[in-house]
Amino acid sequence: MKTVEIGGGSATVEDVVAVARDGAVVGTTPAVAERIRKAREVLNRVAAGGQRIYGLNTGLGANLGTSVEGDASEFQRQLLHGRSGAVGEPLPVETVRATMFARASMLSRGGSGISPEVFEALVAALNAGIHPLMPSIGSIGAGDLVLMTALARCLIGEGEADYRGERLPAGEALADAGLSPVNLAPKDGLSLINASAISAGAGALAVADALSAFGQQQQAAALTMDAMGANLTILDPRLQAARPAPGQAESAAQLRTLLARDAEPAPGTLQDPLSIRCVPSIHGALLDAIGQARRAIEIELNTAADNPLVLADDALVLSTGNFHTPALALAFETLGLAVAQAAAASAARFIQLTGSGRNGLPKYLSPIGGASAGFVPLQKTVTAILAAIRHKANPVMLDFLPVSEGVEDHATQTPLTIAKCAEMIALWRRLIAFELMAAAQAVDLRDGELNDTVQKHRPFVQSPRIRTIHAAVRAHVATLREDRPLGTDAETLYAALSSGKWQA
Repeated sequence: MKTVEIGGGSATVEDVVAVARDGAVVGTTPAVAERIRKAREVLNRVAAGGQRIYGLNTGLGANLGTSVEGDASEFQRQLLHGRSGAVGEPLPVETVRATMFARASMLSRGGSGISPEVFEALVAALNAGIHPLMPSIGSIGAGDLVLMTALARCLIGEGEADYRGERLPAGEALADAGLSPVNLAPKDGLSLINASAISAGAGALAVADALSAFGQQQQAAALTMDAMGANLTILDPRLQAARPAPGQAESAAQLRTLLARDAEPAPGTLQDPLSIRCVPSIHGALLDAIGQARRAIEIELNTAADNPLVLADDALVLSTGNFHTPALALAFETLGLAVAQAAAASAARFIQLTGSGRNGLPKYLSPIGGASAGFVPLQKTVTAILAAIRHKANPVMLDFLPVSEGVEDHATQTPLTIAKCAEMIALWRRLIAFELMAAAQAVDLRDGELNDTVQKHRPFVQSPRIRTIHAAVRAHVATLREDRPLGTDAETLYAALSSGKWQA
């Protein structure tokens, strides 16, 4: 089984996916252990000197001015109980695993001052497959602490957890895995929860899904361009160099590879509709937005996002706003808009393919004509999916109210921004399935298999990669020869695209 090492400052989106979805083991190095030990010593020494330290010897939020009396360790348990206010359906196991990995990676930087034993307990629980049941509603993006309390409580044996597919009391799950509940030293509870680890973990999974869907969207667009006899001069690298917009040249290069053939036929048109002619621009902007989201996520994974922050080398403990994630929220709002733009173009190409007939293709892509509905009823479904995407594209990062008596008067809504972006990616992949279905049908019509008159209209020579994409579609969805329920076919193809095993 693969091992992912943390603490070196190089955790990636792919590392999160390996742990969250593929069950990779998380490993640490002696350097990480030493970094955490040193930071804890500094925290203890500064606290012993009488410095007021947020969440260690003071209350939280509006209780900032209240000193913690009595057992500081017991206050950490009280802190968790008092902030366990999350509700809603539990997060999926893969999101919980991504969250646990993200928090462990952040803590490995040493800035929290967490006790070594608590850090080790987090990593051990993750590797043992103990997944706390974490409600999904409760964070406004000023750190995910209300949601993260479920993770911290699990480590002390409270709450519930998923273990080997069974929902158990957390203490029982720990015992079954051969682990023991951990004792919290001063600040340990806050160290576990005061970060945007759910946002970082879920965001990494969303970026991975966006990259996967992007590759499939490129394939669908290429299949459409091939089927419609599009003018491929739009992919000329000299045109991309004339206006080097972000991602445009890369998208065009990928499309050239997909469409490359030994003999290029004359284009069927001088200029195609914009949803075809502007694919490099539209997809290039999306590719750049995915890159921005990746960079924002990987910053979170590899840095100390704690408040207060322990600067071990300087023997200081300072209050910060490092838990706040406006750049992360903005990156995913932008990604959502870029996904919506690409989805709209995919839907437009579907309408072009399935309409009254263009570039010699028969009406509705029906091989029998007459009163046959062909693919045209699916235009309504495609429009409904696009409307859902456009609705989710509306920004939410400015939707907050001042809380905690005005102490917390700004928020980012990062978890909601990432969640709706992930939902948009799933909807977008449904549109890709529709476009692939329609383009594959157009290919079958154009190559003469179903309609000899189309073959006479224009010589048809497919590229090797287009033949592979077409074959991948046909492995799941048969050619339409007479009207049948196409919604079922679309679901089948969507499931294949979403499985992580699509190969074309």
